[in-house]
Amino acid sequence: MNGNRFLALLSCTALLSVVVAGCSQGSSSGVAAPTSGETKTSQTDTKPAELKTLTLLTGTTGTAYPALQVVAAEAEKKLNIKIKFDIKPDGTEGDNLVKTRLATGEMSDILFYNSGSLFQALNPEENFVDLTKEPYMEKLLDSYKQTVSANGKVFGVPGGSSNVGGILYNKRVYKELGLSIPKTWAEFIANSDKIKASGKTAVIGSYKTTWTSQLYVLANHYNVQAQNPTFVQDYTANKAKYATTPSALRGFEMTAETFKKGYMNKDFLATTYDNALKMLAEGTGVQYPMLTSAIDALAQNYPDKIKDIGVFPVPSDNASINGFTVWLPNSLYINKKSKNVDAAKKFLDFLISPEGMKLYMTKSKANGPYVIKGINVPDDAYDAIKEMQSYFDAGTTGPALEFVSPVKGPNLESLLIEVGTGQKSAADGAADYDKDVKKQAQQLNLPGW
Repeated sequence: MNGNRFLALLSCTALLSVVVAGCSQGSSSGVAAPTSGETKTSQTDTKPAELKTLTLLTGTTGTAYPALQVVAAEAEKKLNIKIKFDIKPDGTEGDNLVKTRLATGEMSDILFYNSGSLFQALNPEENFVDLTKEPYMEKLLDSYKQTVSANGKVFGVPGGSSNVGGILYNKRVYKELGLSIPKTWAEFIANSDKIKASGKTAVIGSYKTTWTSQLYVLANHYNVQAQNPTFVQDYTANKAKYATTPSALRGFEMTAETFKKGYMNKDFLATTYDNALKMLAEGTGVQYPMLTSAIDALAQNYPDKIKDIGVFPVPSDNASINGFTVWLPNSLYINKKSKNVDAAKKFLDFLISPEGMKLYMTKSKANGPYVIKGINVPDDAYDAIKEMQSYFDAGTTGPALEFVSPVKGPNLESLLIEVGTGQKSAADGAADYDKDVKKQAQQLNLPGW
């Protein structure tokens, strides 16, 4: 999949609805209304006589979990399918649990997990049910289906919207300090110096939630691709490395520099994702490298502060290279060893139906475009989401590396914590990650490794 095709699919199908939502035939919730000739799916017409109980393994960070709970409650009424949630930790610990469950045959009926490279590492054909021929596959954008496919077979459906990686910032504090959105890394450093001098935390660190350490590196990928158009292909073929590609190494250097300059909160090693969002909302912390999926969580917990939150891309060293890295949504997969495959398929169908998505949106609003045809970003999207529009209109977006390459090492977050605490240099961290990547690429039997 190339970045241009991805952009075209997302922009044309979903994102433009942010600014032209009035043209949509959907309801105010952003879900397109069925046409007069449209009928309900068969599973909502006839309620099964026997209650089926399915287990669903998921994390609890963000708003996807409560959104799935709302959909599950309605599915129990309409489909006689009860969902029992099985909770997993986030980050590497959660990844290891998923792999262990699959290896031991103890996986839940349904797994809610990453799309892209981490999904590829789970041996999809062996572990998950092939959904390619399910009628509801026609609803999903090709740009999404490629991220949950293996050997031409599709294994997942999306949970929620896509989102971007960048720097969330407190607009109120920016205004108070007379700051402008930085177009270069040097401007970001200048802003951070002024914020630090004001007595506030310039860059929020939340390393207690280990996966949050990765954002500089991951969200910098738009800049990498803009400067090295063949990076994805070369990286996948073992011809390009983080340690020897200056634009890719920059993400590690940004992580190291933020620590060295003392921009982070003193307790960043003990600060969780939820603590970080509180700091950002209250303005005690002003900038937070993060995915825009956090915006919905901010709105849920700090509704009176949400208009203070904005987002801008991780800046490159060149003002003319400035754009967002895009994340496609996590997905739901059916365990191939489940004894309730048919019921699980019906639940997934209901989830991505207009009715299911309308329910989902009551607890989890859009953090970017949806990848389901006919499901639009609602009129009342957050201001920070609307701020992304100009970048999509200008074509300055591209998919995160993990959605266009199957190669992602499992230890990136732990290596970046070492870099982000001064235990390891940026160059050494990048070199170690290149070694980590090699192990996974060999496990996937990729050519050139």
